[in-house]
Amino acid sequence: MTASGPIVIDLARTRASLAFPALVTALREAFIAGAEVPLRHRHALPDGTLLLMPAWRGTAAMGVKIVTVYPGNGARGMNSVHSTYLLCNAETGQHLALIDGNEITGRRTAAASALAGDYLARKDASHLLIVGAGHVAGMLADAWRAVRPITKVRIWNIRTAGAERLAARLRGEGIDAEAVGGLEAAVAAADIVSCATLATTPLVRGAWLRPGTHLDLIGSYKPDMREADDDAVAGARLFIDTEAAFAEAGDITQPLAAGRITKDTVRGTLFTLCRNETPGRLDDREVTLFKSVGSAIEDLAAATLVYAGVSRA
Repeated sequence: MTASGPIVIDLARTRASLAFPALVTALREAFIAGAEVPLRHRHALPDGTLLLMPAWRGTAAMGVKIVTVYPGNGARGMNSVHSTYLLCNAETGQHLALIDGNEITGRRTAAASALAGDYLARKDASHLLIVGAGHVAGMLADAWRAVRPITKVRIWNIRTAGAERLAARLRGEGIDAEAVGGLEAAVAAADIVSCATLATTPLVRGAWLRPGTHLDLIGSYKPDMREADDDAVAGARLFIDTEAAFAEAGDITQPLAAGRITKDTVRGTLFTLCRNETPGRLDDREVTLFKSVGSAIEDLAAATLVYAGVSRA
């Protein structure tokens, strides 16, 4: 930090500081160490929403992500979501850095799925199906390659053109990637099914999942959203990132309300997995499922990693 205030770290430098192998390691260490993470503050505005997501770990680190969501911005030719992370010195309160929050959010979200998958996916899982083709979906191949020997990537999206664009980009990076048209067949063939969509009705059916599959659900961050049906959720060895999923994630709240699962159906969280308090996958034939809603502890870990990388440069 200089006398003029916090440094500003743009998208390019944020991305360069968050390579997935290092980010997965940073998230693992963060969940082992723990942090204070108050409930996110959500304030409705006339045309959008303001979100504040603070977290701190004693005197080691402190920060807050500031997010504005304005759905009508598309008509203005602007992004609907704008996000900035403010990283502070936890001992003095000094503002250290303003970091691109959208890049932090996308990369820590993909890395959290890979971190969970390191405990839950088969060790030999090599065939990844990405459901979705948006910002986070575009990061999933690289994230999963940090923890598993991914050699084949297939992409399904409700709009085929989006899947084809992502597949072409991944092929340009040397990855065996193709867009697929049939979701049922694609799910049945995959070792890992990683969903990052805004679906409000289930896309993935439990009947399609063959033994040994790992299902990763990133969307459904609100109670009225779903990516998998009740059979998929109830039939899998089930994990969540944090207990916030019990209130926020439609893929959890709806099966709970329907009586298909109970809170005891959930075998653990990223905290218990990373601390070896609960076992992950037990054998190569069981179906595992990880449902995430995101946590400010992940943002704090990512922001700290970014600041350390820029400071060393």
